[in-house]
Amino acid sequence: MEHHNTIEAKIMCPHVLLFPLPIQSPINSMLQLAELFCLAGLQVTFLNTNHNQQLLYRHTNVESRFRQYPKFQFRTISDGLPDDHPRSFPMFEDLINSLQAVAEPFLKDILTESGVTCVIPDGLFYYAVDICNEVGVSVISFDTISPCCLWVYLCFPKLIQTGDIPFKGNDDLDMLIENVPGMEDLLRRRDFPFYRLTNCATDLYCQLALKEIQSIPRSHGLILNTFEDLDGPLLSHIRSHCPQTYAVGPLHLQLKTRLADKRMSSSNSLWEEDHSSIQWLDAQPIESVIYVSFGSLATLTKEEMLEFWHGLVNSGIRFLWVMRSDLLREEEFSHQFVKELAAGCKERAYIVSWAPQEKVLSHPAIGGFLTHSGWNSTMESIVERKPMICWAVYVDQRVTSRFVGEVWKIGLDMKDICDRDNIEKVVKDLMVTNKEKLKKSVDKLSMLAEISVGEGGSSYNAFEYLVDDIKKLGRRDKDINPNSIG
Repeated sequence: MEHHNTIEAKIMCPHVLLFPLPIQSPINSMLQLAELFCLAGLQVTFLNTNHNQQLLYRHTNVESRFRQYPKFQFRTISDGLPDDHPRSFPMFEDLINSLQAVAEPFLKDILTESGVTCVIPDGLFYYAVDICNEVGVSVISFDTISPCCLWVYLCFPKLIQTGDIPFKGNDDLDMLIENVPGMEDLLRRRDFPFYRLTNCATDLYCQLALKEIQSIPRSHGLILNTFEDLDGPLLSHIRSHCPQTYAVGPLHLQLKTRLADKRMSSSNSLWEEDHSSIQWLDAQPIESVIYVSFGSLATLTKEEMLEFWHGLVNSGIRFLWVMRSDLLREEEFSHQFVKELAAGCKERAYIVSWAPQEKVLSHPAIGGFLTHSGWNSTMESIVERKPMICWAVYVDQRVTSRFVGEVWKIGLDMKDICDRDNIEKVVKDLMVTNKEKLKKSVDKLSMLAEISVGEGGSSYNAFEYLVDDIKKLGRRDKDINPNSIG
């Protein structure tokens, strides 16, 4: 009788474990997804690293916010790195390898003992898919990169076979890569995720991407933070590899729409947000300010920073610039240097170390966004109807920025160019010359995003299907065929 009750409890209470990549953007997306699951009545465990959990507790109300959901819990593990490790992008390999060594045995133990019925790992955690299949727990990957980049990833085996990659000589970065279906006349070498790729066998990120796409068919489904009206043609291609693909974005808008009090989604920031930026914006004219942020990982040389500063100042446009304390590459951050920059433009600019980005982008004083083209930043900018200048640095940013400029036509792509004259020109183009044209395009996409998360919309329905399938997976457990979910 006791055994029967245990089985019945497992059937009635699907239990989802979310395991994000330990950096800002994926953690933010996973927490939004976790809260959506809580609103849907699922039992949820969020697995975070000790290091990032401490930052969340320090800078947000995440602990008290999730306390309202009795079926939610945080679990933490070590990332295996010493406390003083910078955990920066140049040392990303250290973080990924160290975490994997800790996470593999931990996942085996927790999945055997905890009653978890479905694991949702970041798409980069290919090993989590293998562990879930080994122990008989269902797994649905959440790829937090842009779908356009994921589709390029999925074409890697073909591109290697056709000789498109690795690149043989990098002189002509404008050479087209013609063997990605749907991007034949679009994708250039400079738009490729690893645009200096010369050896697939030794390139860490190429190898990770290959392992990631190999794991997708072994999972029960794939979650993407997008919507059909934005990425429909690409989603059709992706579904040829993973039929059960759930386009549930924009996640932050989906969450905001479903919350009973209609409040703006609370912060999930690993950095302390400077809300004086909002006070400064309150004093600026409507659509007069360009917001400048290169995300949580990208770095600049001092020369690049000065070129951006001169270009922004020379444009005559007001700007709000996020200068992280680790923004400068390979040299000590100087608060005096930042003070000198701020003093040189104090009449029409404001500099902060980190900003509440959703609130900034939704502010009426913001007219545009100079961005690194991270996927969360791109989605937030679309939702808030802000056209973009894209200065992409690596991975999905490079593909995304090409789509912003040439496919969706909601911004200007200036990757690989960092001189003050060009920066001045593109800022004026965005904020003055092409303002109305770009605004019209992004307004249309924003409206479609809102429709998608409304009741009966494509993303709303996709999330409902996702929850239903998680419940089915909980009942079927390890006997389910990943290709039979419908």
